[in-house]
Amino acid sequence: MPPQPKNRLAKSLAKGANRAYKGGVPQDSDASPLTAAAAELRDAVNRLSFAPPVEFVYNPLDYAWPAHEQFLSRYGGGKKRVVFLGMNPGPFGMAQVGVPFGEVAAVRDWLQIDAPIGKPAREHPKRPIQGLQCPRSEVSGRRLWGFFAEKFGQPEAFFAGNFVVNYCPLAFLEETGRNRTPDKLPAAETRPLEAVCNEHLAKVVEIVQPEWLVAVGGFAEKKAEEVLGQAPVKIGRVLHPSPASPAANRGWAEQAEKQLREQGIWG
Repeated sequence: MPPQPKNRLAKSLAKGANRAYKGGVPQDSDASPLTAAAAELRDAVNRLSFAPPVEFVYNPLDYAWPAHEQFLSRYGGGKKRVVFLGMNPGPFGMAQVGVPFGEVAAVRDWLQIDAPIGKPAREHPKRPIQGLQCPRSEVSGRRLWGFFAEKFGQPEAFFAGNFVVNYCPLAFLEETGRNRTPDKLPAAETRPLEAVCNEHLAKVVEIVQPEWLVAVGGFAEKKAEEVLGQAPVKIGRVLHPSPASPAANRGWAEQAEKQLREQGIWG
């Protein structure tokens, strides 16, 4: 069985600094540090611009903010032994529900997220945001959250010592509706995006003080090493659960568990 760290969810984080944040975050000290950091990230990426072939940019920290805030407030409290780091929202995952690797059924039924979800200002007709009513399943999220649900049973047991975050909060769509990942953006767009994403990742690590940062896939590992190379946190890696990976289609959960045990992340 995976490690069973002491339940820290009952102990909330110290209240955030008395700084005003936009978009639904209280303008007082009631926002947790993670919520405040996410609001800063949301507003910072909203100020960026992207050129073709990117035609649509979805920021679920905006239109799905209530769901993301509920996720943070419900499961982000206290220090975490392990933080799992993903890349960016998938069109049928976090883009729909505001939760990293946000497979709809897992978010609705296991994580019990029930906050209202809006729509982006510009919506691709082939990639509508349907929120918790989206009929499509995000395979990566189904594998990831299904793995955690099988191993820990209840979400409170998992989040007692673990957390999940994405490096970049934006989803990029081309004119055809094709998903464009952040690693495919030109350098002129990548630099300002990475600057704010790097700052947020460093801030998350500072807040939750994990022993391990587990990159889900190669992109996340590269960013973790760039940002946290000098930080007092160990960097691990598991195979990305994407169906685009032939290896992931050959028993991803079993491979991920083996990797976690071999690295000493799970006992």
